[in-house]
Amino acid sequence: MPSLRRALLGAVLVGAPAAALAHAGHGSASLQAGLVHPLGLDHLLAMVAVGVWSAVALPAGRRLAGPLAFMLALLAGAAAGVAGIGASLVEVGVAASVAVFGALLLAPRALPASLGLAWVAAAALLHGLAHGAELAGGASFGGFAAGFLVTTALLHGLGLAGGRAMANAHRWVWRAAAGGLGVAGIAMLAQL
Repeated sequence: MPSLRRALLGAVLVGAPAAALAHAGHGSASLQAGLVHPLGLDHLLAMVAVGVWSAVALPAGRRLAGPLAFMLALLAGAAAGVAGIGASLVEVGVAASVAVFGALLLAPRALPASLGLAWVAAAALLHGLAHGAELAGGASFGGFAAGFLVTTALLHGLGLAGGRAMANAHRWVWRAAAGGLGVAGIAMLAQL
């Protein structure tokens, strides 16, 4: 568990500078920009939460369904964002998704898996729209998308490991994690 905490702390510290640029429309479309983009706090928290939720709420043989649903919807949302399709309140939706992931972690098995997976996909679509909106007109999507998918998979992996480590934790651990996500999402909403 200490190594997991160090890894998560390292990811947060690396992502902190990126949080300021997460949705600024800076238009960089490189593999490196794609690798760094999900390290903005909103994306980082949501993607780790998907892994944690999947590790606990889904049966052992289906635990990758949450991360896979997220990544597929993320890619679809990013493609839609590049095409100029997107809701005007994407930033609100991204911030709200962090708070809702907190609610999912409060009682990870309360929803049927299909509804939880539907929420994961809906949140990913919003995050993808934010990713896609980052690209400047005419910029290459391939490298940027490959980068954010690799980092997303790594963050999901951290979440899956964290969820397995937390599976038998006391209820207060889950409440603290859920509350932290909820407060973070509300704080992000308040900054918009």
